[in-house]
Amino acid sequence: MARRERVIRMSVEQPLWRALSGYRVLTMLYAVGLFASEYDQFDRPGIAIAFYVVLFVWTFATLPRVQSAVACTKRFLAADLAIALTGIVLTPVAADAHHIDSGGPTLPSIWTAGSVLAYAIKGGWRWAAFASTPVAAANLIERGSPARDTVHNVVLVWVASIAIGYVVEVARASERTLARALEIEATTRERERLARDIHDGVLQVLAMVQRRGAVLGGEAGELGRMAGEQEIALRTLVSGGLVPVSRVSLDAAEGAVVRAVEEESDEVDDGPVDLRSLLAPYAAAKVSFAEPGAPVPLPAPAAKELAAAVGAALDNVRRHAGADARAWILVEDEPGEVVVTVRDDGPGIPEGRLAQAEGEGRLGVALSIRGRLRDLGGSAELVSIPGQGTEVELKVPKSRGKAGTR
Repeated sequence: MARRERVIRMSVEQPLWRALSGYRVLTMLYAVGLFASEYDQFDRPGIAIAFYVVLFVWTFATLPRVQSAVACTKRFLAADLAIALTGIVLTPVAADAHHIDSGGPTLPSIWTAGSVLAYAIKGGWRWAAFASTPVAAANLIERGSPARDTVHNVVLVWVASIAIGYVVEVARASERTLARALEIEATTRERERLARDIHDGVLQVLAMVQRRGAVLGGEAGELGRMAGEQEIALRTLVSGGLVPVSRVSLDAAEGAVVRAVEEESDEVDDGPVDLRSLLAPYAAAKVSFAEPGAPVPLPAPAAKELAAAVGAALDNVRRHAGADARAWILVEDEPGEVVVTVRDDGPGIPEGRLAQAEGEGRLGVALSIRGRLRDLGGSAELVSIPGQGTEVELKVPKSRGKAGTR
């Protein structure tokens, strides 16, 4: 079986960086437009023009810096904030008294918020609060007094940046939690697949050696005892296991990373196979097989898993229903699903026995039957009445089957 690694990246942060890039460009052009429309209110327009030239070059030259958390370094953030603060402080130097008294915009205008938001996205709400403080102080210095509009704008930038920083922190924590959940799910499915294979092969051989050894006695009995101990240890292993810690990418903007190792079949998929051909070999003197008159096509992986689940059900009949028990296999090709029923006339399963078996690590029904059907998007229903036998109904939807299994 070939193996391949599928990498899943999850990030709600990356779109924020892209939005910030666009915001910086648009607000820079907006600030230049405001200056052009109020040019006559500037006593020293040369100072403003020099600042806007620096702002224009800086905004476009640093666009790669606001593409990810890694590129957006602390040194860049400090320089970016310094340019915004310089523009605010230069406003009363370049503009006339009327512009200041009437509450006109500062030279960088709302471009300043972009610098604060970069802090928020990079480091969360604490960094946002840190960046908002000098911006608030610079605005108060620029106005000369805490006017109502100035205080309103300062508080608005403060609250908005802190809120965005907090949302980013929550989003990062949620991504890590989701990555952990996805990896646990992927690991659990892989462990169940391996447990099914082990149950269908090694565990059953060990159980048979234990039974035969107990019957023969002597050295064979000792061998059977050892096989029984190994069976218990192996059942404990396959029913437990450790889940690795989920990975987080080095670039925080890329979000959490989940790496799922999947098995790829070396067999060539020649299309759907007739389920009847896979179930027919199970027919025997004490196993009756009833099938439709027409083929029952299913994708090869789904058909093989369904046939393996039927085989697991028949194994349970042979081991638990007794040597004289009879079994019947019925295949029904419904419009939206394929239904396979395995029924026996054994003593049935006592109430609570299945839960007890799972607790003991005996996972024949839980993994070899229900686990397989769950991976196919289907279901397995088991009905047993003590003294009246057991019936296992396996259902596989055709729509899911066309997409293949895992």
